[in-house]
Amino acid sequence: MARDKVKPMEKNRHDGKEQSCHAIPFDCIALLLQGGGALGAYQAGVYQALDEAKLCPDWVAGISIGAVNAAIIAGNPPALRIERLREFWELVTYDAFKYYPPSFSSLFTHSDNEHQALNLFSAVHTLNQGVQGFFKPRVPNPWLAEQGSIAATSFYDSSPLKSTLETLVDFDRINSDSIRLNVCAVNVETGNFVNFDNQAHKIRVEHILASGALPPGLPPVEIDGEYFWDGGLISNTPLQWLIENKSYQDTLVFQVDLWSASGEFPQNMAEVLTRQKDIQYSSRTRANTDRFREQHELRHNLDRLLKELPEALKTLPEVKKLSKEADSNVYNIVHLIYRNTAYEGYSKDFEFSRLSMEAHWQKGYADTVKTLKNPKVLERPHNRDGIAIFDMGKEEHNTPEMKGATA
Repeated sequence: MARDKVKPMEKNRHDGKEQSCHAIPFDCIALLLQGGGALGAYQAGVYQALDEAKLCPDWVAGISIGAVNAAIIAGNPPALRIERLREFWELVTYDAFKYYPPSFSSLFTHSDNEHQALNLFSAVHTLNQGVQGFFKPRVPNPWLAEQGSIAATSFYDSSPLKSTLETLVDFDRINSDSIRLNVCAVNVETGNFVNFDNQAHKIRVEHILASGALPPGLPPVEIDGEYFWDGGLISNTPLQWLIENKSYQDTLVFQVDLWSASGEFPQNMAEVLTRQKDIQYSSRTRANTDRFREQHELRHNLDRLLKELPEALKTLPEVKKLSKEADSNVYNIVHLIYRNTAYEGYSKDFEFSRLSMEAHWQKGYADTVKTLKNPKVLERPHNRDGIAIFDMGKEEHNTPEMKGATA
């Protein structure tokens, strides 16, 4: 259901805030969350670190598991967000060592091979049993279900996730515009990539389910008479929507990716499958970032050029049309990218063990704390193009990547 009109994003970051926010020279903080299944706990760790640094997102966008995390963040008051994220991730992860001493799990993680075997066991458990609070196997198998029924379109039933979201997320809060929320999905029949924005749509639980309905595992979700699948089928990163939205605000962007486009050459078939998935779902994040930078540089340069025109020329229809594309605002884009450990393989996105969840959460937290130690991340870019791009987590490099940033 569409709402009356799209409202402009709030300019004063401290108006109506429910928490004390760190004063920064930006109008907006945007948190962009990629899809990646079980790896999504990394994003929860990122949010915890941002919350502790009093960096309050004004705008959260997500795809697939990123949409689930985004809904939990936007659908709860700031004081409860980490608690609700923790509730979700503990609910959907399998604790094989619950009845053993804390040190017992270390017996199975002495080497990468042992840890890999443990993760494989957990992934097989997911395939056979589903995930509590998330999805359950269809009985009978979809090949035996009535043709044309929803049961015939997926191997798992996502109704448990619907119940979980209805318990953990306040959709009235989401639709109150206290924080901007975008989730993305794909129309099954048209193949079009669709953005659901709480400033243009009334967001319901179905919008979140649709964003994470990855076939053939999960079924399509009906919204107002149309069916939708996971947005990651077309683009697994919300950065594309930020490019197209033209928010025209000074914006600090935290782009949280669960797949790394860069990686080592595979040595066997298992590594080939893992590398293939990394490349496929990283969704050309760096290419999209480069595209954003190039487009913003053009808009920024156009803005400076138009300001130098004589007054008589500024009234020309052609100039007025160009002025709509000009942008004088500045952007910092901060990449936080989960990078695989040696024991993780093809099943890492459906390996829902408690042990891995805690490791992913802690990694997201640590990467963000490390990134925020660089003071330039929170400073306006002073270069000519008005944009700076950071990746403080690049491994095997002596210095962090800071494209467009000034020393």
